[in-house]
Amino acid sequence: MLAARLFDPLATAARKVAAHALDVVYPPVCIACRRATESHFGLCPECWAQMRFIEKPFCERLGTPFEVDLGQPGLLSPEAIANPPVFARARSVAKFDDGPARLIVHRLKYYDRLEIARPVGRWMARAGAELLDECDLLVPVPMHRLRLIGRKHNQAALLAGAVSRETGVPAEMRALDRVKTTPPQVGLSKAQRATNLQGAFRISEAGKLAVLDKRIVLIDDVMTSGATLNAAARTLLRAGAKRVDALTFARVVTGG
Repeated sequence: MLAARLFDPLATAARKVAAHALDVVYPPVCIACRRATESHFGLCPECWAQMRFIEKPFCERLGTPFEVDLGQPGLLSPEAIANPPVFARARSVAKFDDGPARLIVHRLKYYDRLEIARPVGRWMARAGAELLDECDLLVPVPMHRLRLIGRKHNQAALLAGAVSRETGVPAEMRALDRVKTTPPQVGLSKAQRATNLQGAFRISEAGKLAVLDKRIVLIDDVMTSGATLNAAARTLLRAGAKRVDALTFARVVTGG
């Protein structure tokens, strides 16, 4: 015990020296706009003010925010009632717009800024706390191998790893395979997106036992129409998953 007390201050001092050295070699910058910040892995004040975080009240199923708080928990949006999703519930950190959320997604996805997954995973763990508290397994939405070769990394897997480290919930990175390449979804209607993704996923050999009778949270960077998450959730449920929820960093919100 005495040795532990003696070495603990030394370890703390060493961490401070290492952090200072990191600041000198790599000055901290905003993960969105790249302006200088006081600490690593954060937002500058301007980007923080522009982030449109999603908070209650929101639809219990889709996680889309309501403009007015009606004071009744568990309310469903008209969209959730008319077109119930395959997954049970969805939660997201922020609205996907032309502000910092889009910059963060693009830096992670296209510019190899892999360190961004760490703070984003922390935000996702908070936004999806109610899902993660009841979760047995995290499963990232997979990328087709041909696209993965060009991209070099799957941002959903990076985020699943970050959320797993933050919460202790295990992640099965290879539970799902993406077996169908799909053209870009941009400009397609919701029905066209769903058709585009039919047969896109299958359960992998590694996933057959891993997902059986498990409560799963699907992880992805952005939710647009929900077609990708629906297709992935359907595959997991058919493979015997008990329940599938969805957690993303950002989501498209129309009319708000």
